[in-house]
Formats: sequence, structure tokens, C-alpha cells
Amino acid sequence: MTDLHVTVDGRELEANWTDDAPETKAALADALPLADEGTRWGDELYFDVPIDVPAENARAVVPEGAIAYWPTGNVLCLFWGPTPASDGDEPRAASPVNVVARVTETEPLASVEGGVRVRLEQATG
Repeated sequence: MTDLHVTVDGRELEANWTDDAPETKAALADALPLADEGTRWGDELYFDVPIDVPAENARAVVPEGAIAYWPTGNVLCLFWGPTPASDGDEPRAASPVNVVARVTETEPLASVEGGVRVRLEQATG
């Protein structure tokens, strides 16, 4: 069963909540649906979100496909590969993030550019 529907520049992805940051997850779930223009930073897209929660089990190195909240900038990030902060091929945030969900596949994101529309919403049915 899929928890979230993520659309990135017309590419439709499925995602599931993680249990890594329950307070962040609750705040984000209450704010859904969310949509904005994504800024690309390496193989990461991020966009502003209207939540403000502290670091919660935060870490800089995240799994491929992670959807994470960056408390330093009040943004939501989607990681699918290395960023300028990475050591090798690992997805790495600029500073620790709260991982809240993970997309089930990342291949459709390989050709995404910055400035694309990103939408995150609760999956239905």
C-alpha cells in the first residue's frame, strides 16, 4: 500500500512514510497537499514547506529516494543520488535532515531539472 503520491514535473512517484521522525511526519501530514517549484542541488530537489519542527533523529547521509525535512531552512528535500556535499555516490544533505518518507523508485528523476513543479499529497484508496 502506498502512503504518498509525489509528482515531479509530470513524473508520478509513489512513496511510503518512515518511522524515523514521527513528529515531523505528523506536521507534514497535517500540511498536505504541498506543491512548489523545486530547486535542484546535485541529485536533490528541495522546496519551501509551511512547517517548523526541530531536528528529529536527523542525519546528513540519507538513503536513495529519501524525502526529508531540513530544519535549518524549513524545506522538504527529495534525494535520488549524490549532491555537492556527498562523498562518492551517497545522497548527502548540506546538514542533517529528518527523513520522513521514501519514494519507491528514483530512476524517473535522473533527468529532472531545477525549477520544476513538485507536489506531495496523501495517496487515496
